Amino acid sequence: MEFQSEENATKLLKAQAHVWNHIFSYINSMSLKCAIDLDIPDIIHKYGQPMPLSQLIASLSIHPSKTDYIYRLMRMLIHSGFFSQQKINENELEMGYVLTDSSALLLKDSPLSMAPFLQAMVDPILTKPWYQLPTWFKNDDPSPFHTAHGMKIWDYCGIEPKLNELFNDAMASDTHLIASVVVEKCKEVFKGLESLVDVGGGTGTMAKAIAKSFPQLECTVFDLPHVVAGLQGKDNLKYVGGDMFEAIPPADAILFKCIFHDWNDEQCMKILKNCKETIKNKGKEQKLIIIDIVMEDGKQNDESIETQLFADGVVMVLYPGKERNEKEWAKLIFSAGFSDYKITPVLGLRSLIEVYP
Repeated sequence: MEFQSEENATKLLKAQAHVWNHIFSYINSMSLKCAIDLDIPDIIHKYGQPMPLSQLIASLSIHPSKTDYIYRLMRMLIHSGFFSQQKINENELEMGYVLTDSSALLLKDSPLSMAPFLQAMVDPILTKPWYQLPTWFKNDDPSPFHTAHGMKIWDYCGIEPKLNELFNDAMASDTHLIASVVVEKCKEVFKGLESLVDVGGGTGTMAKAIAKSFPQLECTVFDLPHVVAGLQGKDNLKYVGGDMFEAIPPADAILFKCIFHDWNDEQCMKILKNCKETIKNKGKEQKLIIIDIVMEDGKQNDESIETQLFADGVVMVLYPGKERNEKEWAKLIFSAGFSDYKITPVLGLRSLIEVYP
């Protein structure tokens, strides 16, 4: 490409910067992972006030020859919004590091910590499939994960304890956060219900939060037998093993938290039809409660749209799944024989979808 004017030169240099930013965008996630591994958010949090660079360095378990590099790491993380700086006191010019809302979500002892989610998503087991994306487009493998590892992610979890632990911790950390919002902002959704089945509920993080907040509700965690094996129910919470592609236990409400995006349309249709079969003979009104992304196609801010697109990329690479817009959700819901649905966008990137028989 040649440029013949100052305007073309400016466009060319802007385009180069755009390309550079995308080439090096992995540095954002890798520097963030480094900060978590070095316990930087927790150290700053425990300090309890703006933390000078010298104090931060002294608190880190790093080699003495690396002390000059911490400033450069923190400069990057300040730019990406994970830390900020404040005056240590009004009479001094020296600045200290403080957490932002984002880094507060990465504290390891926080019940809402997203640190396990970060550790799983940037682990080499889950990043390796991205290198196989071009190969996958040229073959008939179900997912790039399958191309990279020779099997589906669920099978790999069964033979690789590290991935199984990473994945379970990641899903639990995400569910803790969403569950806290659901029981606070979506109380009306559970009003009048006497029973609920959390399909694919794992170790029960979501169901436990619902059972505790709504003691009148009999909650069942339904997942594969090996997932719920050995898990003990308590009070209004119990565990049942099974396969959602075969049959789903009956209840007033059937909950799916980030389940449908793991599967293609044909597989989702099978799950929905099993739900329809389960609730068709009940006298009182029943519903499905789906927590998942509804792609907004440009209606939200650019960052939210980008995050939804990233999420769609993740499910494309790891599973045979996809994130869906409202039109795609409606097609699935009505094709499975349900009469109506209601979307409530109260969960940030995700929405709560109520589906009625």
